[in-house]
Amino acid sequence: MIRVTRRYNFSASHRLDVPALTEDENRALFGKCNNPFGHGHNYVLDVSVRGPVDERSGRAVDLADLDRLVRERILPEFHLKNLNEQIDAFRAQVPTTENIGLLIHQRLKQNWTAVFPGQWPQLEKVRIAETDRNIFEVSESR
Repeated sequence: MIRVTRRYNFSASHRLDVPALTEDENRALFGKCNNPFGHGHNYVLDVSVRGPVDERSGRAVDLADLDRLVRERILPEFHLKNLNEQIDAFRAQVPTTENIGLLIHQRLKQNWTAVFPGQWPQLEKVRIAETDRNIFEVSESR
């Protein structure tokens, strides 16, 4: 079994804020990330897939197909967006990087079989770096 990871980048802004909490509670919980004007990140998204090496092609995944999936179904939804205001899912939940990773993973899974109809490759993990120090991973539960 081979794992292949492909890296993508997008920039987006967000504000971490729970409407049910007071201003002071939000500030205590999220610190500078609760800035009323929001703040931005240059996110690094890694998508990892796994599968056996195809005897004919010598590859575990067609990278052009994976790129097309991410470029058509993920990046346009997130790149240069205010996540709180432009992503419907984040009208009801805080756009933490954990939640961003979960949403990206969910959207990849929803579109996976249209691009990869067979058993392989399988989506293994989404890894998203918000900063050099804040990195989050979402993997398949097994």
